[in-house]
Amino acid sequence: MGQRTAGEKKVKKWQLWTPGILILFAAGLHMAGRMWEGFSDFYVDNIFPLWVETYGRITGSIPFSVGEWMLYLAAVLVFVLAAAGIIFLVCLVLKQRVPSAMPAARLIFFKKLYGRYVFFLYWVLGIVSVIMMLNCFLLYQVSPITERYEIGGSPDKVYGSEEIAVLRDYVVEQANALAPSFERDEKGYIIYKKDIREKARQEMRRLGGTFENLQGYYPKPKGLCLSGFYSQQSIMGYYFPFSMEANYNRQMYITNMPVSMCHELSHLKGFILEDEANFLGFLACVGSEDELFRYSAYLSVIGYLDRDFVRAIGENEEIYAAHPQIAGQVAADKKFLTEESWEQVERKAVLKTETVKRAADAFLDTNLTLNGVSDGTVSYSRVVRLLLRYYDGKLY
Repeated sequence: MGQRTAGEKKVKKWQLWTPGILILFAAGLHMAGRMWEGFSDFYVDNIFPLWVETYGRITGSIPFSVGEWMLYLAAVLVFVLAAAGIIFLVCLVLKQRVPSAMPAARLIFFKKLYGRYVFFLYWVLGIVSVIMMLNCFLLYQVSPITERYEIGGSPDKVYGSEEIAVLRDYVVEQANALAPSFERDEKGYIIYKKDIREKARQEMRRLGGTFENLQGYYPKPKGLCLSGFYSQQSIMGYYFPFSMEANYNRQMYITNMPVSMCHELSHLKGFILEDEANFLGFLACVGSEDELFRYSAYLSVIGYLDRDFVRAIGENEEIYAAHPQIAGQVAADKKFLTEESWEQVERKAVLKTETVKRAADAFLDTNLTLNGVSDGTVSYSRVVRLLLRYYDGKLY
């Protein structure tokens, strides 16, 4: 009766090896992406779109962010693993020192229970490894957007202070012109009554006429439930590979929403690099007939351009003053959160914002670096290079 049948042993062996095989499969895909030129490009062009067209449609029909709650579930699972491990060690020590306080049968039962939980997490790890590789890490090996699409300019052209000045001035002038055109409340905050989420999907589909990979189905962007926690990390949006969802921070100021939604939606089409997602988010919004979307586009890059312009002129205040200045209203609208939202975040915060922000920056920078983005979070500002090429022939 205590012996297992051959079939039972076979099932047990299959259960033991499968998660490991999944992990090796994920590692193999990663190696193929790095070593086989064109592998990742073929994958993102022909296979990756299937996930958002199928799995993404299912999760997209759910009103809340599935990926966000999967992330919290993962944190709980890890906490339980650590807590149960500590309890098990305490029980072992107690058994050795006071045998009568810890019956052997109870210890054996707890050991089996903990072992099954670890085995369950082993399976989770195997599945997560494949999902993360297919929906995230493999995308980092895709050829740059400048090689896959003609976006303007010459690949070998070096842009200097003159081009940066022209582009920076153009963006400043456009933003300054749009700032007075919005309806505002008594505090000066923009009032917008249209459906931003649906408009973002429309603009991305329109941009698909220029960038083939952007064609197809888009789920509606979903607001993050715990937006306050993400506000502490200065996160405007999040792409969850586990659920193929584009998420946005519900508490951020409205000028950030259009471009952030389009940015996250571009990740769903295989553009995982932040500078490329910034660029596509900008193009989706700047080409819109909607004033808020165009304003959001200009505000999203005005800081990068102004900073690079200041560096290009050697921080010369006299030269800077001779160029169009960013209007006070534009500067006021380029905010992450309103004062009221920040007060609400700090009031409900479990951890200090400074601590959360420092940890989040370290994690993001490490993740980007490990995936071949050598300059880490600085890569977000590489959007300026893409914009310089895009406007080459249009402005200079």
